[in-house]
Amino acid sequence: MSLLRRIEQGQGGQQDGSGTPSAPQKSGGENPPLGGGESRLSSMQARRVSAPITSPQAGSYFDLKTRVQNKLLAEIDPSMDVSRTDDVRRTIQGLFEQILTEENIVLSRPERARLFEQIAAEILGLGPLQALLEDDTITEIMVNGPKNIYIERKGKLHRVPITFESNEHVMRIIDRIVAPLGRRIDESSPYVDARLQDGSRVNAVIPPISLVGPVLTIRKFSRNPITIDQLIQFGSITNEAMQFLKACVESRLNIIISGGTGSGKTTLLNVLSSFIPADERILTIENAAELQLRQEHVVTLESRPPNIEGRGEITIRDLVINALRMRPERIIVGECRGGETLDMLQAMNTGHDGSMTTAHANSPRDAIARIETMCLMAGMDLPVRAIREQIAGAVDVICQQERMRDGTRKVTTIAEVSGMEGDVITMTDIFVFEHTGMENGRIVGRTRPTGLRPKFMDKIEGAGIHLPPSIFGIGERHRY
Repeated sequence: MSLLRRIEQGQGGQQDGSGTPSAPQKSGGENPPLGGGESRLSSMQARRVSAPITSPQAGSYFDLKTRVQNKLLAEIDPSMDVSRTDDVRRTIQGLFEQILTEENIVLSRPERARLFEQIAAEILGLGPLQALLEDDTITEIMVNGPKNIYIERKGKLHRVPITFESNEHVMRIIDRIVAPLGRRIDESSPYVDARLQDGSRVNAVIPPISLVGPVLTIRKFSRNPITIDQLIQFGSITNEAMQFLKACVESRLNIIISGGTGSGKTTLLNVLSSFIPADERILTIENAAELQLRQEHVVTLESRPPNIEGRGEITIRDLVINALRMRPERIIVGECRGGETLDMLQAMNTGHDGSMTTAHANSPRDAIARIETMCLMAGMDLPVRAIREQIAGAVDVICQQERMRDGTRKVTTIAEVSGMEGDVITMTDIFVFEHTGMENGRIVGRTRPTGLRPKFMDKIEGAGIHLPPSIFGIGERHRY
């Protein structure tokens, strides 16, 4: 995006005092001028007529920020390439210092730094949200209108003392996110899925759908993707269960990861995809690209909503059908939500083994029921038994992920889809989570083997992978 476009978006509401403090209570009174002496303090306060940060009125701070920001925007070269963030930031820093000097605005070091960071965030980043995006301990950001912002940290929700100035201010930030992606949000299309440059997933909903003002939800991903060892260390899964899933991926079994919203499905999918050999061609299909595959031969496809004329829509289903013509060895669909599920099952049944996807469901059995329902959404007049036969023939493993009451995320069930008995799909639990109690407010337990070996073990062994019986709890039951 050109700097001129950012200036246009930023100035849209600057005249109404859209400067954005981190919190109203962060007035200059918290940061007295550096240096001592009452005479010097009185002198500095007298010179702060044009920079009333010391005033208890938050509006004075907004006025100062707006004035400096508008003058700064007027002096910046509009043709500057904002993708070169470091160079632009240095330019902004120099102009910022120059403006303060020319207007004889005296600020303490903390005040000066805070003012600069807020202005830089409005020009280069996402305004009040920029500091939250840079905090690696935050996993989700939820904006419920301009005055209510919540975050998720360690699986728990907290309200933060950060606000936007107005609904228009939130809308400018939303536009800044979706515009570079060629997407739009307005009254005729009041919700949108998008992503940030780092891959974080964004959903925005605006009035008239939302009655509390613009609502923005950002699912952040760690700058350093979570590793297998970290999942085991966090207690999300045991080493034995991870070895089993690794063998399933390497032996090209088809896997569905099911779970509720925010349960960690995509994180687990990223981890499992790391087991795919580097010499295979992988196609990923998503609504908003967020998977973080590390292999070299990866083709990423992203769906597209219709344009303002209602044309040009590319659905997940369109992409799945097209992917079959691209010689994929693995197809990974970020999430199955509708009729594309039937095409995904057909792909799994026609030589594209080792494919993976996620689905929203509360248990492996619920996942099967949801897959049936989504297949019916394809509009094909298929009998239920035919759909169940497709599922039984295509899906090998369902891995259930859950966010527990204490905020932790755990793999609670790894089940084999073993076949059909009559009209019913049969399943066998290979690993289940055993809850043993609570300790310091944390759930204690582990994902233990059930002692049963899956029927597809011959596929795993046929791939040259030999799992010891102890992984399935055979012969070592006393350990559990």
